[in-house]
Amino acid sequence: MITLDHLTKRYGATTAVDDLTLQIQPGRVTGFLGPNGAGKSTTMRMILGLDRPTSGTALIDGRPYVALRRPLREVGALLDANAVHPGRQLRTHLVAMARSNSIPVARVDEVLERVGLAGVARRRAGNLSLGMSQRLGIAGVLLGDPQVMLFDEPVNGLDPDGVMWIRKLLRSLAAEGRTVLVSSHLMSEMQQTADHLIVMGRGQLLADDSMASFVAGHGSLEEAYFRLTAGSVEYTGRSEARGDRAGTEVF
Repeated sequence: MITLDHLTKRYGATTAVDDLTLQIQPGRVTGFLGPNGAGKSTTMRMILGLDRPTSGTALIDGRPYVALRRPLREVGALLDANAVHPGRQLRTHLVAMARSNSIPVARVDEVLERVGLAGVARRRAGNLSLGMSQRLGIAGVLLGDPQVMLFDEPVNGLDPDGVMWIRKLLRSLAAEGRTVLVSSHLMSEMQQTADHLIVMGRGQLLADDSMASFVAGHGSLEEAYFRLTAGSVEYTGRSEARGDRAGTEVF
């Protein structure tokens, strides 16, 4: 379980995350939604100890990430699929991760097979397509067989078969009792994948509800989302004066 208690992050006069309190439960896929600038990435970074909260706490099974002795065995995260040295071979990259956390090297070949990269394990990361880079990042998440997993835009660059594969993977991981948090801007895909939703806007919690309850009374997740976040979108230029969604970045 991930527990956020009055979690706040300020950068000077800007409040990126504002007094966020919630629990991300195991056994379900939790979708993490919000417009650009809502605070989603900052929240995920604080969960992973990459950013220090101004106040409040982000705990994983009651402990901060920095207190985990072998973190990859407890938490897997995909924040940036391109955060790999371009000259490093795929297998070499995962072997280094495994050894840093006392994970058997045999596990590397298992996850490469599971994500469909076993046949290109000797390829260098700089020669991968975006979709293949995403699969490598997912292999890194799975490597330590953790109970808590965070994914930021995991379907970016994947073809339709890949999108269906990651959807089934996320749901199967949650069915095993793991805590699965997924940030995405693809509403139609999220509606088919997530069991529960957390929605943020301007650093604050706007919704923490089941998918069924959130969508009830609306035609789709997209419609419900736009109604909730209309006042949290950062409009720019002429679109701001018009109130026109076309010129905005809403995810």
